[in-house]
Amino acid sequence: MESKLTLLDTSTFLQPLEMLAVAPTSLYITGTLPEVRQPVVAIVGTRRPSSYGKEVTYQLAHALARKGVIIVSGLAFGIDAIAHRAALDAKGMTIAVLAGGLDNIYPRSHVGLAKSIIQSGGALVSEYPHGIKARQYQFLARNRLVSGLSDGVIVTEAAERSGTLSTINHALDQNKEVFAVPGNITSPLSIGPNRFIAQGAHPVLSVESILEVIAPHIVVAEQAPILTDAEHQLVSLIKQGIHDGDALREHSTLGTAEFLQTLTILEVNGHIRSVGPNQWGTTV
Repeated sequence: MESKLTLLDTSTFLQPLEMLAVAPTSLYITGTLPEVRQPVVAIVGTRRPSSYGKEVTYQLAHALARKGVIIVSGLAFGIDAIAHRAALDAKGMTIAVLAGGLDNIYPRSHVGLAKSIIQSGGALVSEYPHGIKARQYQFLARNRLVSGLSDGVIVTEAAERSGTLSTINHALDQNKEVFAVPGNITSPLSIGPNRFIAQGAHPVLSVESILEVIAPHIVVAEQAPILTDAEHQLVSLIKQGIHDGDALREHSTLGTAEFLQTLTILEVNGHIRSVGPNQWGTTV
């Protein structure tokens, strides 16, 4: 069911749109939007991607969605549709921003994809009411919302002269992070991303290279050490202020052999360090 919202009515998720040079006066929404901000990336590019563009777009969108990043795009042919489908396959959230009314899905062949987005817990968003068909100038206006909703915009493939350039220009005006996937210098579809990189865009070398910029907390959480029960027990005791090796062994439930082995593993892996003769401190 479609709902109409003004920006003042919306959750914090849509608040970045208030800062746009030309902010939408109202939004039409079908589906579900997050009540609070979460990491969001827009993935954009050509409507006719190469096999490389298809593969890298799917992999990036799928991996980011699995890590809890919301994927935003424009429901168009090519890169947009691949990004939406990858997010759906990953059981993540994806949002499509349309260039016409929500009753005029364009292209028509993506009606099924639009329904899947809604059914999966995502949403369709437009600044145009029912009955308005998508027109060329509305696609360009729509692009400012795609970038405006995001923390960063990723370009996977785009020709030298492409509608994708509009989204990137909006992103730059909005002080959003811009990421580009490097490609073969002989490929016309990599001219755009390669040029963006030369002009200062973040090169996409891995999913982590994106998360380190827009969501470093996710990277930190994934890098947190996974300790065994025995290792966790000793680290916890040290954090409680028991630094003497003999006292550690007495307060633990470990046998002597297991205690010494666990202590050695913790030191080798850098989780604890010697702070004096038979004295230990933690680094985690």
